[in-house]
Amino acid sequence: MDANKKLEEKHFIEDTGLFFEQLGLPRMAGRILGVLLISDPPAQSIPDLALTLQASKSAISTMTRLLVEVGLIERAPSPIPRRVYYRFKSGGWVLYMRQWLALMSALHEITERGLTLMAEKPAELKERLLEAHDLFSLLEAKMPTILETLEQSHSTKEHSFVNGEQ
Repeated sequence: MDANKKLEEKHFIEDTGLFFEQLGLPRMAGRILGVLLISDPPAQSIPDLALTLQASKSAISTMTRLLVEVGLIERAPSPIPRRVYYRFKSGGWVLYMRQWLALMSALHEITERGLTLMAEKPAELKERLLEAHDLFSLLEAKMPTILETLEQSHSTKEHSFVNGEQ
């Protein structure tokens, strides 16, 4: 592999780590996900991940458990006895977004309670809650359809990027 491509892969992995850190997850979890999104072969062992990321096996092990819990990766069949392999989970993004939507739904319920508490207050005092309420209402109304459409399109055809669309 040429040096430029290797550097681009490192940047991709680090950018994925930084993005997930902004979401409140450990950067290492994002870095592992970055590797698993572009690795060939798709399944990587804990020692493989540790070597690629220059991290300890215990850090990799802890973060892979976290990524399994949130549904983004899964254990993969191992060609080597007693060695654990992980890969990106098919449908992982949709599952992750469904979990996020459940959190937004809970926050929507909280804003509704806040609006009930503020029922007798002037409109300008309710504006903060109304903005959140309207956003969460829209997400709850539209996001399930978007996720279902995505699941159906992935089960019936090639991915759009593969077909030259972006």
